[in-house]
Order: sequence, then C-alpha cells, then structure tokens
Amino acid sequence: QVQVVESGGGLVQPGGSLRLSCAASGSIHSINTMGWYRQAPGKQRELVAAITPGGYTNYANSVKGRFTISRDNAKNTVYLQMNSLKSEDTAVYYCNVQQFGRNSWGQGTQVSVSS
Repeated sequence: QVQVVESGGGLVQPGGSLRLSCAASGSIHSINTMGWYRQAPGKQRELVAAITPGGYTNYANSVKGRFTISRDNAKNTVYLQMNSLKSEDTAVYYCNVQQFGRNSWGQGTQVSVSS
C-alpha cells in the first residue's frame, strides 16, 4: 500500500504564492503519474496538474502560466508551485499517486486565498 502525505497549504492574500509538497511512501515499486487535484466547496474534484516520470506535464487551463508542477523521482515527491493566486484557487488540494493502475490519495491540504 502507498501512503501519500501533503504539506504546504495555508492562507495567502490574492497575488501571493504557496508551494505544496507531496511525499509517497510504503510499497513503492514504480510510480507512474503524480498529480494535484482540488475540490472547492460545492464543486467536484478537478485536476490541477499532473506529471509523468519523464517530466511530461499537463495543466488545467485555469492555472496555466501561474502554477508549476515538478517531481523528484528519487524521493518519490511531487511539488506544486502556485503563483499569482486568486480567490478562485481556494480549495482543498489533494495529491494523487498512480502505480500499477491504482490511485492513492493524500488527506488533502487547505489552500485559502483571501484578503
């Protein structure tokens, strides 16, 4: 079983920045795609960004140019650098780790953007 732990959320003013981190541990053999999802109150969970082991990235249109996803394969860790944050980025952010076709999720970290 893969354990996933996120960190780095918090409260930030509009225009500010935050960096989220996610570390996978446990029964790790060959992690495939790692990604970040978010869920705002009353809305469905949506993909924010994802990255393959080779570094291919995919972003939601709403965050392109503001967010950057990266990973450290040696540490089984994925990061999300969030710049120019907007109030609409407020949500619980979840890390997703895929291995052998299975999805593992973290517990989520709250990101709140407010003045």
